[in-house]
Amino acid sequence: MRTPPAKALAPALALLLVPLATGCGDASGADGPKTVTVTVGYQSKTINTVTAGTLLRSLRYFEEELAARGKKDGITYEVDWQDYATGAPITAQMTAGKIDIGSMGDFPLLINAARGKELKQPTRLVSVTGYNLRGGLNTVVTAPGSTLESLADLRGKKVSTSVGSAADGTLVRALQRAGIDPAKGIQKLNQQPSVGASALQAGSVDALSQFVAWPGQLAHEGKAKALYDGAELNLPTFHGVTVRQEFAEKRPGILDDFLRAQIKATDHLRAHPVAAAESVAKETGLPAEVVYLYNGANGIATFDPELRPELIAALKQDVPVLKDAALVPDVDVDAFVDPEPLRRVAAGRTLPVAAPARSELWLKGQTGTRSYDSPRELLKAARGADVRAAYVPDAVTGTLWFADKAVWVAEGTELRAFVTTAGAKAYVEAHRDSGARTVGWAEAIGLAS
Repeated sequence: MRTPPAKALAPALALLLVPLATGCGDASGADGPKTVTVTVGYQSKTINTVTAGTLLRSLRYFEEELAARGKKDGITYEVDWQDYATGAPITAQMTAGKIDIGSMGDFPLLINAARGKELKQPTRLVSVTGYNLRGGLNTVVTAPGSTLESLADLRGKKVSTSVGSAADGTLVRALQRAGIDPAKGIQKLNQQPSVGASALQAGSVDALSQFVAWPGQLAHEGKAKALYDGAELNLPTFHGVTVRQEFAEKRPGILDDFLRAQIKATDHLRAHPVAAAESVAKETGLPAEVVYLYNGANGIATFDPELRPELIAALKQDVPVLKDAALVPDVDVDAFVDPEPLRRVAAGRTLPVAAPARSELWLKGQTGTRSYDSPRELLKAARGADVRAAYVPDAVTGTLWFADKAVWVAEGTELRAFVTTAGAKAYVEAHRDSGARTVGWAEAIGLAS
């Protein structure tokens, strides 16, 4: 066989020597600049992921970081933001190599880890977005006129949830504590959040267990009332950022850029909570009052990217729940969690401490809110005021809720708020000797004045 001349081999060798682009949708040429597209999967309406999704996208911090990198290395970086309703499709796209970075809740993160390992497209948990150390991000709600008052009343009832989600995990654990078999004691319907919300309004289900921001939105719109506050479990729940291991290894600088941008978005949210809520509301169509319930200065969620030990410990406790549901075989949480990238970009960063929630009043026409040391002070300030939204923490769990949707208890001169009827009734039963009784929103305002 005749050997090709060296000149004939040169073009082929040159093509082989061109560095391979690694980001999703990369385009490169031997004679021109290379373009790298980073694909980010997020959930716009799961608003505890906004610092890695909706808010981050609107602030364009990630694009700014990439532009600075591009000037140094001569590469054009682009971001393809892909919005999904839940974490499941993000995981599907990641394991297909089509999404590089994604954000989702704790239970979906574990499924992400399991599927990535199974399909030989491993992923790593690299940061946290929003969290609640008691579990208050998930809530079970019923229709406004429902006679159901506690989890015990769900026995034999139809309950909508998204199987494999954090809200489903809350439902399973709550039912177990109430002595109800999660598999046989209720009729569980596996539905997307929007479908479940519609089913609740139509009366085709008795209750809905969902994650932020669905319960708050339905309550705010008068379409639901809280039946169970996830914070009663007293188990941390959170949302986080996962990355394809292959992408992280080949493009560690881009991952660093993303985490730096997430930190900047987190700082922005803390410094400008009302403006951030308005921004997210504009992008998602959610009421700003609902966004602020979760993401505000005293909101249900605390935002910080740190992979805190208590959150990782809670993640390990979630694994058996998913195994029992046959959703994962097993997950090595320690192997899944990778703190090194965040450590690189956040060295010396002071970690915030989640302060106890305070009552807060947002008046119409105001660009800021006012906080109060007690529910009574909030009630006094709300009387006769043009209120846009009023928030008050649950007297036991600390979960913030809309003050006009809360269940109020009067006890002497004290006024306490509860997210659920069951919570208020339990308090009244334990304090009958002091004359504790439930009162409505209007009566509570009158008693405070």
